[in-house]
Amino acid sequence: MNDWPGGWSDDNRGNRYGRGSSSAQPEGARVMRQVRRGPAAPPGQGYGGVPQQPSYVNGQGHGGYGDDTAHDDGYDSGYNTGQVYGGGPGGPGGPGGRGTHEPRPAPNWRRRIKFTAITLATVLVVTTVATYFWADGKLNREVDLSKVIERPEAGEGTNYLIVGSDSREGMTADQKKELHTGSAEGKRTDSMMILHTGSGSPTLISLPRDSNVTIPSFKGSDSGKVYQGTGRQVKLNAAYAEDGPELLVRTVEANTGLHIDHYVEIGFAGFANIVDSVGGVEIDIPQDIKDSKSGADLKKGKQTLNGEEALAFVRTRYALAGSDLDRTKNQQKFLSALANQVATPGTVLNPFKLYPTMGAGLDSLIVDKDMGLWDLATMFWAMKGVSGGEGKSMNMPISGNSSNGNLQWDTAKVKQLVEELKNDETVTVSGN
Repeated sequence: MNDWPGGWSDDNRGNRYGRGSSSAQPEGARVMRQVRRGPAAPPGQGYGGVPQQPSYVNGQGHGGYGDDTAHDDGYDSGYNTGQVYGGGPGGPGGPGGRGTHEPRPAPNWRRRIKFTAITLATVLVVTTVATYFWADGKLNREVDLSKVIERPEAGEGTNYLIVGSDSREGMTADQKKELHTGSAEGKRTDSMMILHTGSGSPTLISLPRDSNVTIPSFKGSDSGKVYQGTGRQVKLNAAYAEDGPELLVRTVEANTGLHIDHYVEIGFAGFANIVDSVGGVEIDIPQDIKDSKSGADLKKGKQTLNGEEALAFVRTRYALAGSDLDRTKNQQKFLSALANQVATPGTVLNPFKLYPTMGAGLDSLIVDKDMGLWDLATMFWAMKGVSGGEGKSMNMPISGNSSNGNLQWDTAKVKQLVEELKNDETVTVSGN
């Protein structure tokens, strides 16, 4: 039972391999037949000459796993010298080393660039989608064009009715004083324009608020009751004051024969906030303007207007020789300049400008229920095109004054203009 050093008492030590033994070898190799043995440790080393670590190798021979070239039956001689199996002096790392380290592979730049590109694209998509839903949720879709009755057939392209109202809703007393808006109750249309977009160049047509129009039959926006037309003639802005956006759209369609696809409205405070959010708008003032009613005090020439100055400029009427017609031209000019500045890389690609501008604009706009962000963006880009000379801006053709002193449209020219817009043709009609 003591074939392998298992009996360690003084009585059976004898010449056996073990503690205090003078023998350099174990008794035999039959206990671990698949272990190749190298030379034993020199006598006197360690505690009784601890045997070397066995070496397990592949191949055949001597009943073990070594190769056929093995020629001794001893133990691996590297154990007591500090050599780790498979390495030279000092370990697998070479002399003085502690371990084998594979060389660090070169960076895979193609993979890193691909990963970075995918990450950036993902962030861009997520940000864009989040921005879209954030902005879409801010649109005030308050106007229901389904309430408009007896509508003309839709033509080619898209027609926007853009309205600037004198709404003072949400303004403090200090803001009313600063912007020279007064404190009138309710709201009226301060400016009205039709913007046509289609396959060709955009066309922007101002509708003077003093235009003489006939109020047609209409359905009340709140009551739902149909009011029959009596042929009464009023100023165009009276339609809005009487029953809001739906009656205004109904009146414009009935008096022009042009189908209105979308409605966009902005009040005094919103207009000023948008201008301030983009850092002001540069415009060339055609003449010195001083108007105590609008608060305008501007010098002729190119300059940058802040929100307060811009609002005073587009509202100025009494300081201009042409009264309402010159006023509409200034409004067109400024709105196109504003759209041109908003739709620039400096604003669109700069989140510190884009989000304040979108926030100010979307909070201030009132649109129809079918209006989407894409429609709104199309409108702004078209207005930018008008500003850049790619489109046409004009007043509705006027033939003179009506019997009640309002501005009378030129019936023949208006009919031709409407036909060209319906067919999405280049407008050849000239306005005032």
